[in-house]
Amino acid sequence: KRAKSLTKDKKRPDLHKISENLSAAQQEKDAALKAQSGNQKDTKRLKDDHERIQELSKKIEKQGGELSVFKKLEQVAKGNLPGTENLSLQRYVLAGFLDDVTAAATYRLRKMSKGRYQLHRSLTTQNKRATAGLDLDVLDDFTGESRTVKTLSGGEMFLASLSLALGLSDVVQSYAGGVHLDSLFIDEGFGSLDSATLDDAIETLMELNQGGRMVGVISHVNELKERIDKKIEVKCTPNGSTVVF
Repeated sequence: KRAKSLTKDKKRPDLHKISENLSAAQQEKDAALKAQSGNQKDTKRLKDDHERIQELSKKIEKQGGELSVFKKLEQVAKGNLPGTENLSLQRYVLAGFLDDVTAAATYRLRKMSKGRYQLHRSLTTQNKRATAGLDLDVLDDFTGESRTVKTLSGGEMFLASLSLALGLSDVVQSYAGGVHLDSLFIDEGFGSLDSATLDDAIETLMELNQGGRMVGVISHVNELKERIDKKIEVKCTPNGSTVVF
């Protein structure tokens, strides 16, 4: 009677449904535990990765400081920093070599130009974006001012080129020690010289020849051919070319 009295307003529970709900909840719990285990592994892996990243970040920061030094050194070597005047390390070394060449070339050029011209390396660039260090200027004693070699006339340019070739020959021999440049061949250019300048150029070449060097000149200038006693003359005929020594 007491049981009926206490349960008269109660609804009988559906034990079958409750059992199903319990089973479903148990499955959800198992799945959650499995997911938790996987998440714990991922958490540990991510934590290890985070620690590794922190270690690498410290190394990168340290190496970044070292890299900045090498980058600056690279920029200096390339002439890309303010104050380096677009002069790379390679051009700096070649510029020192060129200074020796122009000094030797000037000795020849002053003689052939009757003391008028001197060659020297330009210390400035006309275009700020252009590389510096290997441009040449010529000092004109008639005006007392320097100007680019591009302003020389055809004959004057030939004399400057010839002087540079001879200066380069002298400097290479002095640098290399055992290397001797005993032969020099010059192809044309004499036709652009007036009579007096041609005499000065020939005199310079004759001095080289007397000093033990063989100087070969390829030219069609008659005055030059008359001054050279040993020559190979090529004559062109309708039946073919002939060579006369």
